[in-house]
Amino acid sequence: MRLSSRFFGLFSLILLCVVASTNLFALHSNTPVKRQKATRHHVRHVYWNPVLKGSHESMIRQNEVIDELQLPRIANEEELLSLEVREELVPVSDSRALRVSPRLDVTRRYCRRWTRQFLEDISEAYYHQFNEPLWVTSLVRTVEQQHRLRRYNKNAAPADGDITSSHLAGIAVDFGKSPMLPRERRWFDQYVLELQQQGLVEAAEERRQACYHIMVSDKYEEWAASRKLVTAGAQGTH
Repeated sequence: MRLSSRFFGLFSLILLCVVASTNLFALHSNTPVKRQKATRHHVRHVYWNPVLKGSHESMIRQNEVIDELQLPRIANEEELLSLEVREELVPVSDSRALRVSPRLDVTRRYCRRWTRQFLEDISEAYYHQFNEPLWVTSLVRTVEQQHRLRRYNKNAAPADGDITSSHLAGIAVDFGKSPMLPRERRWFDQYVLELQQQGLVEAAEERRQACYHIMVSDKYEEWAASRKLVTAGAQGTH
């Protein structure tokens, strides 16, 4: 009896420990773990460093070119149509190498003669390289149109002052960059940059609009003609 009592007491003690351990485990396993909420917000900053950078100084230079050439900032539809009739503005048409956006009104598919020369040259070079056309999204504009544009596009250049849009003189063009692949953009950047370094164009890759803005100097026409003569002379020696 004495042995049985001791055995029974030992057994009861072991059973009590097992039950206590089980309850402790259940308590820890069922208690939800509170996690501290994150208080910091991670903001992704996209580094913007285009090859063709726009600037206030570039806008000043574009307007200096307009003033040197004594070109008017085209005020309205009447002045625009008059310049088109007198062929001071020349039409830009679709070709295998160049496409004009169908959203551009037919009266806006005009520019200065040397600007069209630039369009033809760069689009042919681009087509030869990639077998794809360049897309033109904007050409000549009027002051009235620029004022309307400014109402909903705060990135658009002013319609008056020292940094007016060079579209108002018909010497600028916008190229759509959305259809371009990265390698095509790199080629385009380098092509235009070389011209800009020679003072023949002023260019900017727009950040908020999917386009390149390029103003063409009248010096481009003479430069392009001399380049063709050099090319023709080199071919004639072979």
